[in-house]
Amino acid sequence: MGFKDLINSKKILSLFAAFMLLGTNLLMAQSTATTIAGTDTPEQKADMWLGVGYYALLLLLGCVIVAIIGKILKIYDLTLQMQGRKGLNWNNIIGVICLIFLVAGLYGAYWSLTVQGSGILPEAASEHGAKIDFMFWVTSAITLFVFFITQILLFGFAFRYRGSEKRKGYYYPHNNTIEKLWTVIPAIVLTILVVFGFFTWRTVTNVDNKKGDINIDVTGHQFAWEIRYPGRDGKLGSVNYQLYTANNILGVNFKDRNSFDDQKADTLVLPVNRTIRINIHAQDVIHSFYMPHFRVQMNAVPGLPTFFKFKPTITTSEMRNRLDDPKFEYLLYCNKICGGGHYNMQKVVRVVTEAEYQDWIERQKPYLSDQLKKELKLADRGEQNKAGKNRIALNN
Repeated sequence: MGFKDLINSKKILSLFAAFMLLGTNLLMAQSTATTIAGTDTPEQKADMWLGVGYYALLLLLGCVIVAIIGKILKIYDLTLQMQGRKGLNWNNIIGVICLIFLVAGLYGAYWSLTVQGSGILPEAASEHGAKIDFMFWVTSAITLFVFFITQILLFGFAFRYRGSEKRKGYYYPHNNTIEKLWTVIPAIVLTILVVFGFFTWRTVTNVDNKKGDINIDVTGHQFAWEIRYPGRDGKLGSVNYQLYTANNILGVNFKDRNSFDDQKADTLVLPVNRTIRINIHAQDVIHSFYMPHFRVQMNAVPGLPTFFKFKPTITTSEMRNRLDDPKFEYLLYCNKICGGGHYNMQKVVRVVTEAEYQDWIERQKPYLSDQLKKELKLADRGEQNKAGKNRIALNN
């Protein structure tokens, strides 16, 4: 080993030591903070070692081990040559490594599909979700087929046609037919997938407002979702961010007569087989309205209201029976990392029958609370009705 190799080895060892020191400090700091907080459970101690830094160190250690093995083989090869003996057949070694990599990679892909794939979501609980799932499985089947064929051919050929004294590499610089095939065929397949996805997305998003659709406002802020239902008139009142107060956290405009019977809720309850329009708002940063079981996701952008329409098709009770999980609940998440309390942005979503929904909605409190009435200096109910003849009575 020359002086230059020695320097490079020292550099590698120094880098490895620095990574080890950094990773150890991070883990010790995490352990100390957890202990001070008084929540240092055995499970947390075990999970502490599953951080990103730990796996980075494992990867680095693996690279160092491979480099050391390579150095040992190289020294052994040089020793054989110095003794006048035949050196190592590196073509065979690399060919066998390619074959091992192929087998290990195929097993890894199989393990990922079976073990990790077992955590896939159950069947879609919305009408459009079935179309999205079909598109997903078609795309997955095509890409998996191409993946297995190309990897088997790539590493299989590297092993089968490895270099030897009896075989020389054939110089094959150009072939128009082959280039046309590997350009045109993927282009056709990708075009079909893109067009298929485009028309599927159009059927999901190009929806008309129809009588009987339920209009619900969902507003995201750090770190919660606020839900507002329309009253018996079926119409939501307008909102204005300038009207925001501690009691009027959505900035509902009560100059709009449709606002007086709006209702608030802690749970997003939806009737099965009814079209739901979710009006999505954000008050501070970008959030993402995400209901995975319904295949619904739409960004909530401050100052840019968006909406998503869908029809739930499986009640919570039915899904519990299908999954054999009596505690199952649909959930609404935020799918954007919107701050330190991002994990807290969850709401239960419950799909019920029409009769159960009507019973539930009748028991919800109005958004216009007594504190908000005092703040806005609103008159009593009788005077409100005089001020607006068509105003709906409050649901107190």
